[in-house]
Amino acid sequence: MTTRVLLVDDVAHMRLLVRTALRVRGGFEVVAEAADGVGAVAQAEKLEPDVVVLDLGLPDLAGREVLTRIRQVSPRTKVVIFSGAEAAAESFEDEGVAGYVRKDEAIDFLVDLLQSVSEPQKVEAELQLPRELTSVRLARRFVAEHLEEWGIEELLDDALLVTSELAANAITHAESACKIRISRTPSSVRIDVIDAGSGTPEPQPPSSTSEHGRGLHLVDAITSAWGLDDIPGDGKVVWAELARPA
Repeated sequence: MTTRVLLVDDVAHMRLLVRTALRVRGGFEVVAEAADGVGAVAQAEKLEPDVVVLDLGLPDLAGREVLTRIRQVSPRTKVVIFSGAEAAAESFEDEGVAGYVRKDEAIDFLVDLLQSVSEPQKVEAELQLPRELTSVRLARRFVAEHLEEWGIEELLDDALLVTSELAANAITHAESACKIRISRTPSSVRIDVIDAGSGTPEPQPPSSTSEHGRGLHLVDAITSAWGLDDIPGDGKVVWAELARPA
């Protein structure tokens, strides 16, 4: 996923230096540049970039004022300060700044920081389930509650089907208590079921008489990916990912 960047600095050579470093690293797109505070706020409002690289020493507005205005017009945008101005990085922590780099640092340090703050942050929750068939119902309720809390109800039906299949497999076939974990990133929702049992889930050939093995064919059809990871000495994780609508 490409990170969209707005560069704000009154020195054209410095903007060129940062833009070149981002292009060499890859994964970034400089969507606009601004040489003053007014232009920075206007571009942030128009483009809503993922990250703003902000110099504090702009000719028209104080750095804190520019920061405040950017937060107002584009609240989801992260701001990384890149400045030669004398200011303590700690003084900006309460203002939600994602990072602070002085201009006397190597440019790679800035790019590394931008790469770090732009990576999707995973939000997750987990629930321990007993070795009982009622655990499937508990798992479904757990997943439903978190999807609703996160505002991702459009994946609810598919997520509940996946949850039922993976939890039932763990309880019935692995003969083990298990743990369910749900996590989200901007592009996907992932469901993990961790159990201590042996054996692996395998889709079975289609059959008009057997009731077993059909669920994994459905899981395969509705997910963007699914699979199994061994936990040496402790069992396995069966996981499935559902793509979030753009």
